[in-house]
Amino acid sequence: MILISIDGLRPEFYKDPTWSMVNLRQGMKTGAYSDGVTGVFPSVTYPSHTTMITGVKPLKHGVYYNTPSEPLEVTGKWMWEYNTIKVPTIFSVAKEKGLKTASVFWPVSVGSPASYNVPEYWYLPETKGGKRNMTKALSENAFPKGLYEEIEQKATGKLEEIDFDGDYLSIDDNMSRISGYLIRKYKPSFLAVHLVAVDHFEHEQGRDGDKVRSSLAGVDRGIKAIIEATEKAGIKDKTTFIITGDHGFVDIHTAIAPNILLSQAGLYDPNNKANWKAYFHSAGGSAFLQLKDKNDTKTLEKVKQLLDKLPANQKALFEVKDRAALDAVGSDPNVLLAIAPKQGVTVSGAATGEFLRAASGGTHGFFPDFKEIQTGFVAFGKGIKQGAVVPEMGLQDIAPLIAKLLKIDFPSADGTLYPELLVKE
Repeated sequence: MILISIDGLRPEFYKDPTWSMVNLRQGMKTGAYSDGVTGVFPSVTYPSHTTMITGVKPLKHGVYYNTPSEPLEVTGKWMWEYNTIKVPTIFSVAKEKGLKTASVFWPVSVGSPASYNVPEYWYLPETKGGKRNMTKALSENAFPKGLYEEIEQKATGKLEEIDFDGDYLSIDDNMSRISGYLIRKYKPSFLAVHLVAVDHFEHEQGRDGDKVRSSLAGVDRGIKAIIEATEKAGIKDKTTFIITGDHGFVDIHTAIAPNILLSQAGLYDPNNKANWKAYFHSAGGSAFLQLKDKNDTKTLEKVKQLLDKLPANQKALFEVKDRAALDAVGSDPNVLLAIAPKQGVTVSGAATGEFLRAASGGTHGFFPDFKEIQTGFVAFGKGIKQGAVVPEMGLQDIAPLIAKLLKIDFPSADGTLYPELLVKE
């Protein structure tokens, strides 16, 4: 079982031949696909990928955002550690069953139970204004010890920091090479790989652009390389491929900065950050209210009033989601209020300047209730029924399918196993 996640994958990439995903479309013709996959809230990378391998939404699995909420200082940390996850994963259950697994650049995987693990991880700059260090982080945190050096010697050649720079397509080339090497050398029962360049260029250019299209062609080549690795290993006829993503993308033109409202009301002081009562943690096209005291209903009501008193033309740019709405989509249980902007509007974490400001490019993170923010799903290979189409499914539905094909019990998942995807036994 091979799970390939294309960050920022949209259904039209494989449904519309003008996007030139030749290899993925060839696989799709022999298997199944979905017209759209509904994600989680916020529709960002780390919560989404954790839902893929747990079958539950963030409310249960515990990875609520890409980055921790940091009202005092944004350090640059991400939710890297596997022990953040509160429920079983495909990796943990497979290990209990004695199956070999591999994880390549998968989010929230530092310390993963995967048999072979190259986590998505980097060391923060040692000095202000310095550069992150990914090569050292991967060398010291890949598992088993020495795996990273083995990969450099036998799969990729010596890697430098620039080889992990999202401005270059080589990052996905290398992840595909690593995956192919692990498949050929170790033949894991389950491998999950995260490919990132498409997302990078959709942020830069929006939903379309020359860089988006070239990165998509690059990732399609990577899919072919991984398929070929199973053929070279002599296991292609025993392998199932799932190609999916974490979220769609939205072109943006405007940003709102709700922390400015808190600053003006004396609830958040950007010059004295230790003195705060409320803070909006932004996640692309959304923002989640963090209260210093979770029981501070007075501050909560004041924030609601601040939002309600905005001019009508500004209030029209977003919706306020209460706890009931957040429960319904499985979001962070510690939050009582979130802001969900309309399409085209993103959120800035700034606490100074204007509430409204210009924005460009593309983003995600939006409330998952419209088509453009959906991601995609294609499956083919062993056990997948040719021609099956699921009009709409959820990210939480992927783990039950993987578990079924691996023949492992996975009762903790909330997702639906769609029998129409499977060849009748």
